[in-house]
Amino acid sequence: MFSFDPKEIATRDLHQFLLGCVAPRPIAFASTVDKDGRPNIAPYSFFNAFSSNPPILVFSSNRKVADNTTKDTLHNVQETGEVVINVVNYDIVRQMAVTSVSFPTEVSEFEKAGLTPIPSDVVRPFRVKESPAQMECKVRDIITLGDQGGAGHLIICDVVRMHISEDVIDERRRIDPHKIDLMGRMGRAYYVRASGEAIHTIVQPVMQITIGYDQLPESIRTSSVLSANNLGQLAGISALPDALTLESFRDGNSAIKEIITGNNPKDALHHFAKLALDESDDREAAINALMIADQL
Repeated sequence: MFSFDPKEIATRDLHQFLLGCVAPRPIAFASTVDKDGRPNIAPYSFFNAFSSNPPILVFSSNRKVADNTTKDTLHNVQETGEVVINVVNYDIVRQMAVTSVSFPTEVSEFEKAGLTPIPSDVVRPFRVKESPAQMECKVRDIITLGDQGGAGHLIICDVVRMHISEDVIDERRRIDPHKIDLMGRMGRAYYVRASGEAIHTIVQPVMQITIGYDQLPESIRTSSVLSANNLGQLAGISALPDALTLESFRDGNSAIKEIITGNNPKDALHHFAKLALDESDDREAAINALMIADQL
């Protein structure tokens, strides 16, 4: 391991190590206006949601490492106490990148990036028409974390109005990750596109106690076939199958019958279980097969 004390490394290097480790990060495309109504928009990846009731978003506008100056976004929220957080999807990610340029205060990033400002309902800053979701916010608090280059200013925001494109909402009235097609920030110039094959569904009931890794039979925990993720899937079941369940599964499954009468049935049952977990997250079939193998 490359180990170090953060106080003993240059801030620019520490910054990149943090960005590379804490990733991917969502992007807050923050739209503000100054006291004279001049619009500004800039991206921030030190950003997340921290409460649903009340709805709270927090992003950080950091002091620049190079010259220890602060950004227009911070000045504007200090003056007006308002901001719109727009999300960034794949369709506008390169336009978003243009707004990260340090244009003079009097220059509109909307114009430079070719984005369309539209009026908000509750706050003064404009929304980004091209963004598939926009959240109008009142600033609750600004917490200054330091006075040197790289220090953050946590901007804590109350969401007072949300706008979500119907184009990204599915039949259950939930946001479809493939349709909203969000972008996330990694370290340096790396981004991630959160749609398509990047989306993984992990179903884990959380309201009932599960058996945990420690209660899996040793033959399963030490399997040379199952991966760590497979063991995690099995640790998430609520109970091991009883003898009657195993008998019914064995007698009613032709594939299992064939495996048991074949060569090296224990190893074959472990491969059967891995396929069930990897292809369909069928934990019931997997644990049944593994328990049968444990009894052979």
